[in-house]
Amino acid sequence: MPDTYDLIVIGAGAVGENVADYAHKQGLSTVIVESALVGGECSYWACMPSKALLRPGTALRAVEHVSGAKQAVTGTIDPAAVFARRDTVVANYDDGGQVAWMESAGIDLVRGTARLDGPKQVVVTSLDGSERRLTATHAVAVSTGSSALIPPIDGLAEAKPWTSREATSATTAPGRLIVLGGGVVGAEMATAYASLGSKVTLVVRGGLLPGMEPFAGELVADALREAGADVRLGASVTTVRREGGTVTATLDDGSTVEADELLVATGRTPRTGGLGLETVGLQDGDWLSVDDTLLVDADTNADDPWLYAVGDVNKRALLTHEGKYQARAAGRVIAARAKDESPDTGPWTRFTATADHAAVPQVTFTDPEIASVGLTEQAAKQAGHAVRTVEYDMSWLAGASVHDDAYVGKAKMVVDDERDVVLGVTFAGYDVGEMLHAATIAVVGEVPLQRLWHAVPAYPTLNEVWLRLLETDGKA
Repeated sequence: MPDTYDLIVIGAGAVGENVADYAHKQGLSTVIVESALVGGECSYWACMPSKALLRPGTALRAVEHVSGAKQAVTGTIDPAAVFARRDTVVANYDDGGQVAWMESAGIDLVRGTARLDGPKQVVVTSLDGSERRLTATHAVAVSTGSSALIPPIDGLAEAKPWTSREATSATTAPGRLIVLGGGVVGAEMATAYASLGSKVTLVVRGGLLPGMEPFAGELVADALREAGADVRLGASVTTVRREGGTVTATLDDGSTVEADELLVATGRTPRTGGLGLETVGLQDGDWLSVDDTLLVDADTNADDPWLYAVGDVNKRALLTHEGKYQARAAGRVIAARAKDESPDTGPWTRFTATADHAAVPQVTFTDPEIASVGLTEQAAKQAGHAVRTVEYDMSWLAGASVHDDAYVGKAKMVVDDERDVVLGVTFAGYDVGEMLHAATIAVVGEVPLQRLWHAVPAYPTLNEVWLRLLETDGKA
């Protein structure tokens, strides 16, 4: 295996794999350095296992809400079977399949911990302590992702809390679980463990699912309470203590909550500590700011652009699919620069990661699901757009009545009032995640509402909400 490559990628998650793959397809020699499992966070500790834990509960709810089918349900969720299925989804934490794919794609793998040691230099420390120096002829891409943030709450770190990793890799459901944080991870894991039989207490400093349309968090909070969870909004934890098998959290109102485990889901921090950023003029442990070609915006790239940051580590959009989108762009751009082709002009301009600014899609796999893309009403106004909004109760749809005996859902469309194009869409309801790509195309393509009238939704499906939104708007 050589020590010099056109491209060195640090991190073999889904993002790093795609950077290497797209660059290699353009003729560059590539190597990925990985200290843990090939496939990364999404494959083993985030997207895939979390959805595996969530699916049985949502499937059971779907059956229980349809007369004729619910009469067939005679049992409850089997947690052991759920965890066993999760293990299958994560390939029993064996990355052999992912390694085989890398070999078939012509991408080299070096196992160990990487650190930068000056421009285009990467030193890898293996498990046995030996070191190996790799040199990049063209570029290094940092795709190390992010880690759970542990806030500075008195006693929290000492109480050995769960993070998303422990929550998705657990083998049993705790009898009592405190979830600290109301973002996507907190809402999803509260949903999953409530379905698995845990007594869940969700403590959120503000509202649930901040950054989304307010009704999204309200519907999810209502569903969690219906599932037996104790949802405490506008509450903060001031101290945490663990004694034996019991964790006690004291809240800012003086009340206490006891549980067997406490899950921290209050944000993310970049996985850049110890990466050697200081050797190239950057700050150890920082997020890495990039331009739309994913090139790190720093003096180290001033004369010879070589350092890229792709995925969570650049903080543009902490979502696997957006990281993979960035990776496809970065791989092509790196290859273009290696061939002395400008990624800023000509055909390469279509590969820059512009969707990260205003067209990010996201599905929150709570029950009901939340699917959103683009700007919320508040974000659109803050960006200076003149907007109008349209809302519709999805339970009024014919497709909803067929889908579910008691469908609960809502849709909201944010429209640029000057250009008559869609800036953002949010759906809340059962199975709305499968509706999101149509909304994404409308936002990314800036499809005029007059044209959307001619995109006829099939009847009776939930997608008929598009017709109802246009009718309610009444201006197209």
